[in-house]
Amino acid sequence: MSSPMDVGVFIPIGNNGWIISENAPQYKPSFELNKQVVQKAEGYGFDFALSMIKLRGYGGKTEHWDHNLESFTLMSALAAVTSKIKVFATAAVLTLPPAMLARMATTIDSVAPGRFGINIVTGWQAAEYSQMGLWPGNAFFGYRYEYASEYVQVMKDLWKDSKSDFKGKYFQMDDCKLSPTPSSDVKLVVAGESDRGMEFAAKYCDYNFVKGLGTNTPTAAKQINERLLSAAAKTGRDVGAYVLFMIIAEATDKEAEAKWQHYRDGVDVEAVAWMSNQAGKDKSAAANSTAKTMILPEGAVNMNIGTLVGSYEKVAAMLDEAASVEGTKGLLLIFDDYLPALDKFGKEIQPRMKCRAHIKVKKRRYEETDLDS
Repeated sequence: MSSPMDVGVFIPIGNNGWIISENAPQYKPSFELNKQVVQKAEGYGFDFALSMIKLRGYGGKTEHWDHNLESFTLMSALAAVTSKIKVFATAAVLTLPPAMLARMATTIDSVAPGRFGINIVTGWQAAEYSQMGLWPGNAFFGYRYEYASEYVQVMKDLWKDSKSDFKGKYFQMDDCKLSPTPSSDVKLVVAGESDRGMEFAAKYCDYNFVKGLGTNTPTAAKQINERLLSAAAKTGRDVGAYVLFMIIAEATDKEAEAKWQHYRDGVDVEAVAWMSNQAGKDKSAAANSTAKTMILPEGAVNMNIGTLVGSYEKVAAMLDEAASVEGTKGLLLIFDDYLPALDKFGKEIQPRMKCRAHIKVKKRRYEETDLDS
């Protein structure tokens, strides 16, 4: 039997989720929607919920990600209306000083002791920051992980010692104070797929957030995991992968495949073109970097996120395969139509997963979490 595997939900903080298609569900983000998503996920025994930060979308006919909430304030509110599930907010390091972010994290830990973590984003879409006068110039692409390293070190110093006198190239602290400090370690995750990103993850983070690849190829992230394990071996730290998958599941393979094809047929070409243009601005990006892999033409409708398409039984089996890859500590799931899809996962898919056999959710709990009915 597979060992227990953490499962998380990547919540819809931006409009229309992760499918860039006129044929996909169209919706705006709201606290109410995300509250229902996270409470429903908690009811089904999910281990964590993570929200991104997106400050400018891709436009097009669907106005993809032109409408977004802010991650830290949203996760603080969600922390207050949940009791068990861990919540991760995303920090765009160019937008907030590290000492301020450290204090924000301590505040959310006070709301949900031991349940809060941070996803570190260095920034790949220049337009998000240049619109606010915060973009340092495209040279930043070359030193963003050095910048993030200093940023995280300041936070770690403050959380550990309640003060920091850190002196670096990008940040200089002068008897900087923080009190109270978090009740326990604030877990850090980053989406580092380039070699430099892997090094950063291995030195500073607890998890590395990586994309599954392709359609119905659940173990395709194996090579990425191997690179992560190699980087972690050099630092002697225990760092695991959170592998991202989109789930398109129905009662039969035929129904699921038809839905997926329908989404692909409606791809928003204008929005994909904008995304591709932005990702191409980093001329130093390695071929295996996040920015490069998300715009490969074969999977542009969902940013090349690994997609599992099929019947409930088939998807459950593929998730078990994904969980079996060495180095994988969690599966971070995206859904096309969140509320009904979460019910399908909780009632039909999860009970078939060997790596989730430790999760026992009574029928009564299903009824309590059917918040969209």
